[in-house]
Amino acid sequence: MFAAATLDFWLTHAHPLLLLFGLAVFPRITLLFVAGPFGALHWLGWLFAPHLLVAIIATTRYWATDPFLCVVAWFIALAGTGGEGSFVRRGTRWNTRRRTDVVLVS
Repeated sequence: MFAAATLDFWLTHAHPLLLLFGLAVFPRITLLFVAGPFGALHWLGWLFAPHLLVAIIATTRYWATDPFLCVVAWFIALAGTGGEGSFVRRGTRWNTRRRTDVVLVS
């Protein structure tokens, strides 16, 4: 009944490579400046899993014209979210470990 509007990522945005870099490296701040008005679920995604939010938005808007871009977004989302979590856990474990090889001589 209604024709779905097809958006091409490369034609829609003025600086697509800069936008992709920002979404991959700084997803929260880039989403604040680029994405439209957010609903409650978008804000939860922005707070807790911004890479997943980027992948979901990319898939819903650009799957018809740029499926490769969507697959890359999901790869970055799953690798980035998991990598950040393991880095945080590993970093706190390293900081709480006590050094036992240091001997103070007075």
